[in-house]
Amino acid sequence: MPTNSAEAPGLTISIKKKADGSAALSCRRADGSVTWQRQDGRQGRFFPLHDLTHYAVETVLRLDRAFYGLLAAGWNLTDFGNPWPRGPMPPDAGTAELIVGFLDTERASGAVWTAQDFNAKAIAYYQVKGGAPSLELTDADLTCIRAVRRSLFDRWDALPAGATIELSFPADWR
Repeated sequence: MPTNSAEAPGLTISIKKKADGSAALSCRRADGSVTWQRQDGRQGRFFPLHDLTHYAVETVLRLDRAFYGLLAAGWNLTDFGNPWPRGPMPPDAGTAELIVGFLDTERASGAVWTAQDFNAKAIAYYQVKGGAPSLELTDADLTCIRAVRRSLFDRWDALPAGATIELSFPADWR
C-alpha cells in the first residue's frame, strides 16, 4: 500500500443528513477553523457518497495530501475548482480524484472493475491529460477500499434524518 511521509494536521469530518434529502459537509481543522458546504437536490444525494468514497480511498491508500489532507492543511471547499485559487492540486489529490471518480462511475454503472481495469483507465486518462499515474492499484487495495466504503455507506444509509456521521482524518494510520 502506498504511503506518504508528509504530516497533515487533524481534521474532523461531519456529514449531516437533512430531512429534505440535502446534506451538509463540515470539516473542522485542528486549529478550530471550519470549512463547510451545503449539498442540495441531486448533489445532496451524490456528494455524501462521493465524500465517503474519498475518505475510504485516502485512508486506505494513506494519501495525506489529497482532498481531506488539503482541507486539514487549510484549503477551503471553495478552493477545489475554477479558478483554483490555491493553484493546481498536488499529485496525491489528482490520484485520489481519479480513483474516486472511477469508483463513482463503477457504482453508477453496477460494474466491478479489477485493479488492472483501473490502472489501464488511469494510463489512458493521463495519456490524454499529460503526466503519468503516481501509483498502481492492486486488487488487495481495491478490496480494502470497497470494504471501508461499504461500511461507510451502510452507516450513511442507516443514519436518520438530522443525524451526522463524524470521521477523523487521518484515521489511525500514522
